[in-house]
Amino acid sequence: MRKSTMNCWKSLALRCLYEAGYAKHVYHVYGIRAKKRDELRDFLGKNGVSTGIHYPIPVHLQKAYSFMGLREGSFPASEKVASEILSLPMYPELTEEQMKYIADNIQKFLNS
Repeated sequence: MRKSTMNCWKSLALRCLYEAGYAKHVYHVYGIRAKKRDELRDFLGKNGVSTGIHYPIPVHLQKAYSFMGLREGSFPASEKVASEILSLPMYPELTEEQMKYIADNIQKFLNS
């Protein structure tokens, strides 16, 4: 993501992706965390911003891992993240103007 684009997210009161100084992220998904994720998703959808929830179920609660006998509450941090994560639009053709529109709409939601 371009440096100027990253600046538009810094003023938002939500958790954005972290990129370590020694690495370069591929950004195939741009996920944020929002306590009112579902309400934010509805708001963005009504304003023409498509979103996704790519990882709705923590790994330990997925059927493939049921043999381990783990239950809800086994990994509370993972469960919290799964309930808050929301994927924003992310693709090469996304313009600065579109990114600003998304950020502005998130800010409108947070201010309401």
